Amino acid sequence: MKIKWVLAIAISLVGVGRSAWSQAVETTIDRMPAKLEAQFALSALPKALREQAAVYLLDPAKGYQLSQKGTSGLTCLVQRTVWEMADFRNDIYIPLCYDAAGTKTYLKVIMDAAALRIQGMTAVALKAEIDNRYQKKIYVAPEKAGVSYMIAPVFRTVGPPDMKVNTMPMPHLMFYAPGITNADIGAAPNLGVHSSLLYPFIDKQGIAEQSYMIQLIGDAEKAKIMTDEKDLLAALCGYRTLLCLP
Repeated sequence: MKIKWVLAIAISLVGVGRSAWSQAVETTIDRMPAKLEAQFALSALPKALREQAAVYLLDPAKGYQLSQKGTSGLTCLVQRTVWEMADFRNDIYIPLCYDAAGTKTYLKVIMDAAALRIQGMTAVALKAEIDNRYQKKIYVAPEKAGVSYMIAPVFRTVGPPDMKVNTMPMPHLMFYAPGITNADIGAAPNLGVHSSLLYPFIDKQGIAEQSYMIQLIGDAEKAKIMTDEKDLLAALCGYRTLLCLP
């Protein structure tokens, strides 16, 4: 099902001032081996859904490129730039997949953030630009309920227990909940106490429009994922030691 042609991701640069760009900012991201990156991206989905999903791979010089055409409305990639952090790093790896509603909205933000970073926008300017695009309704939250699959065996970004950049085995689902807070659903998550995260809670990723209801995968299901993906885990660890699990 994989195809050889690629589709460049077009982005709009309207309203971006010249002061937002800097040649001094390090924008280089290492390029993952294509087969490994595709496997990593698709691991965010249940196996039964992978063949029909679209997959984008990151070309550090151009942005995300279509590698596998999908038929289900699901789209997968490995996110390398978290615009909300206002900090560019080369050690962020977040395999995730969006359904059709998320592909039309949240996925566009991720792709644009990668392209703007590649073109030289500073991390602080990128955060301000994306905030501005949300305020102007250039970016919008999904209009209906939906889900982002994140059941990969490992990912690396800011997370519990200390909200620093960690390599974590935390497969979970993220249901779109723009504008919803933990108070709205009576949740009281404590990132330092794992048991408090076993039931749904809200994670606001930068702004209210990017709020998600998080549901961790159960222990038995997680154990099966870790076993089924042992070869992927070994390959990722061999690729970069920072992706090795303790």
